[in-house]
Amino acid sequence: MAEKLQNLVVVTPARVVFTDEVRMVSARSVAGDLGILPDHAPLITTLKTDVVRIQKDGRWRHMAVSNGFMEAKNNRVVILADAAEMAEEIDSDRARRAKERAEERLRSKASEIDLVRAEAALLRAMARLKAIDMAGSGRH
Repeated sequence: MAEKLQNLVVVTPARVVFTDEVRMVSARSVAGDLGILPDHAPLITTLKTDVVRIQKDGRWRHMAVSNGFMEAKNNRVVILADAAEMAEEIDSDRARRAKERAEERLRSKASEIDLVRAEAALLRAMARLKAIDMAGSGRH
């Protein structure tokens, strides 16, 4: 018997990042980690900047997501995010440099530094690097 699937759509202001039928979506919400399988109860939640894991055909894919919302309803999961990138799209050198820049800004404690923006940039870079690491190691 074929595994039951649900539709996943990930959208940012710039583009549709992902759309496919998948078995499971795993994401970090403000309330904790969530695993969404077909026939999940309706849900709307705010997502943290982290990695969304997607399972289809027994394989996992990884996506860095920056802020956003997730809705699960009627075997359809929709993620609306500020930014999202599949692990294979991420430039690891660029992500590392962004992490280093954000860390330096936070260390400097200069009065002109916008701490909220610097912390958000650090979280985005860390999520991007984590997605690459998870995809490369085969971890889910």
